[in-house]
Amino acid sequence: MADNDVQPTPSSPEPAGAADPDKAPRPGTGRSRGGKNRRKPSGSSKIPGGSKPGVTVERQGTRHQSRVLAMQYLFECDIAAHDLGDILERMVTDEDEPVLPAVAGHTKRLTTGVVEHAAEIDHHIATVAPAFPVDQLASIDRNVLRIAIYELLYEPSVPYKAVINEAVEIAKHYGGPSSGKFVNGVLGTIIRKLPERTSAPSVGPAETREAAGSHDVATPEPKD
Repeated sequence: MADNDVQPTPSSPEPAGAADPDKAPRPGTGRSRGGKNRRKPSGSSKIPGGSKPGVTVERQGTRHQSRVLAMQYLFECDIAAHDLGDILERMVTDEDEPVLPAVAGHTKRLTTGVVEHAAEIDHHIATVAPAFPVDQLASIDRNVLRIAIYELLYEPSVPYKAVINEAVEIAKHYGGPSSGKFVNGVLGTIIRKLPERTSAPSVGPAETREAAGSHDVATPEPKD
């Protein structure tokens, strides 16, 4: 096996007990799609595990909300086979759960970008984690990875560490017990093959702080 191959263990397909994105709090609303009151995300959260100590994720930031929505919508496309265009239309017309225009715009950018570049993105996953076929990954793990890889490849204004820290946070929050570790390992391997981003144009507060850090990301050890 090549030295660059990643051998983390992802979640089993749709792991038992994992949070259902369709019932998760809608970013910025504190409500699930079913209408029940849910806990609103806190203002920020330190990421445990592979993230650099002191780095935070702004859970109420536009980009974070957009990434969560993008994951939920791509999950819906996977599981329910709904058309992405219809989902995005619902996003901007649902008066019960309105989405801020900035969040809606970035969510559309992420989801359509993932769909447009799906073959290239999935090739990156398959190359660094050949033991885990992309179509057999848990939908949450797969779509968190797809969004993050799209940002690594096509969003040059976002620091690599911001992308990885956000992806790990979302995977841990919505996926199975090993989702964060798996996502961290795959993305950490991918960025080592990408050119350094030497500058960070205007981005969100948390992402600006992360830009100053190194891009070292721990690769999880394989399980026996």
